[in-house]
Amino acid sequence: MPTAANTSKINPNPFTTRPEIEGTFGVVTTTHWIATAVGMAALEKGGNAFDAAVATAFTLQVVEPHLNGPGGDVPVIVHDVKRGKTEVICGQGPAPAGATIQLYANGLGPVTNQPASGDPAPSASYAETPTPIVMIGTQQAQVLFSGLTPGAGGLYALNVIVPASLAPGPYPVTVSISGRTSVASTIVVH
Repeated sequence: MPTAANTSKINPNPFTTRPEIEGTFGVVTTTHWIATAVGMAALEKGGNAFDAAVATAFTLQVVEPHLNGPGGDVPVIVHDVKRGKTEVICGQGPAPAGATIQLYANGLGPVTNQPASGDPAPSASYAETPTPIVMIGTQQAQVLFSGLTPGAGGLYALNVIVPASLAPGPYPVTVSISGRTSVASTIVVH
């Protein structure tokens, strides 16, 4: 039976409309219990997070075909412990040359109209950074906006036009501001 001493470590406010999930071995969550069970079974049988994700995704295709399937979106943040490197995989389809895309980042520095610590960025009077240099491949992209994401706390957004002259294919994307350049992510242009 849970006691007051050990339940306070889990959730100081025990009322919730969703279960809280914590684990020391691994966690898999989905919108369907069967897919969750399949993903957790992959971990329990010695698989890694990618094995669990793939098993879960294929199961969701069967149990919820109206919500999932091959060719869907897959934004992923991956941290490789062995290399000590975090990478972003943007599996959300290609961007047409000339399109305006939105990039998200952190650490772009001070902004105008700085919100109070912990407050979301203003939605009306934007909190903007100095204009960074965004490179897509070897071409500089036009930056339409760079600043805190309106309504969010601490997340920067950049609205960027993909150079129309880019040929179809994958390109590295970097953001440079105040003499610092980000780690490259990849965008596919069509």
